[in-house]
Amino acid sequence: MIPQISVIKQNSSWQQELKDSISCIDKLINILKINKSQLPPYLLKAGHFPLKVPQSFISRMRINDPLDPLLRQILPENAEAKTYPGFSRDALQEDKYNPLPGVLHKYYGRVLIMLTSACAVHCRYCFRQNFPYANNIPGLKGLDKILNYLKENPEVFEVILSGGDPLMVNDEYLNTFIEKIVTLPQVTTLRIHTRLPIVIPNRITPRLIEILTPSTLKTVLVLHANHPNEIDDSVRLALKPLKQAGVTLLSQTVLLKGINDRVEILEGLSHALFKAGIMPYYLHILDKVQGSGHFEVSLKEAQILASQLLGRLPGYLVPKLVQELPGKNAKTPVPLHASEDLSADANQLESIS
Repeated sequence: MIPQISVIKQNSSWQQELKDSISCIDKLINILKINKSQLPPYLLKAGHFPLKVPQSFISRMRINDPLDPLLRQILPENAEAKTYPGFSRDALQEDKYNPLPGVLHKYYGRVLIMLTSACAVHCRYCFRQNFPYANNIPGLKGLDKILNYLKENPEVFEVILSGGDPLMVNDEYLNTFIEKIVTLPQVTTLRIHTRLPIVIPNRITPRLIEILTPSTLKTVLVLHANHPNEIDDSVRLALKPLKQAGVTLLSQTVLLKGINDRVEILEGLSHALFKAGIMPYYLHILDKVQGSGHFEVSLKEAQILASQLLGRLPGYLVPKLVQELPGKNAKTPVPLHASEDLSADANQLESIS
């Protein structure tokens, strides 16, 4: 049982929760009753990507646990300054697929649109922490240019909102954008990749549900969660009306060393997601972005973990193990069995986890 921390004001709006987010490391560790000497060396100043975490997410962290898996996802560590082979600022070379501000067009039939650079939480492994957002926020004036771009590419049937976190924009701006998309008969699906309902469940309001469920579009919400402790009653209650409104709920998870690189944790996450009405979708190999090398799980270890999951879960609860590689026309599925026998390796991994 995780000790709960009472840090959230009753009946807070999601906007107020954002304002009340913690950006001071000392304040965070005081809330969690952690002695500084227990923590791994951390960055007091994290430059362009400082600490940012809502108190609702902090409330799911364990008190007096410097290795809490939720804390480690958001605490800036000195290890971020270390250079790791193969890691770079633009790991996915996204600048090559950026035809106009706010648009990434990498895959056939799908266009990704960024409405904002903001997120509710700064995850230390974020693959877009160095993305040139200053040149990629379309604003209201840019929405018509995006609309024209979609018209010029009639094969596009799915519009993907990603980020920054698209649910960080206010409801009416989001509604304006979706109303424009609805006018395009070619677009049948709206997909939104977000972490906000996980870290601030209050973001799911009746007005938002109304906006996300236009009659002519199928809406898919892909929720980013990495550990079963992230999914509590507040998340389940917030997502229930979305599910009832017909929104498809999927998950994406990043495989992170020291956080979820044990089969029992991934198994527990799949069960927690399913209990919340979310179908496990993607298990991502870490993108090699500069500053996140200390989270890397090797490809072989990932294969072993995914193979172990197959033996412990029904197929519908096993997320697809994938990695995103620059220049590829889709996410690359990772085979669960390497050319060599993994059974002995699986036993070895369990012994060292």
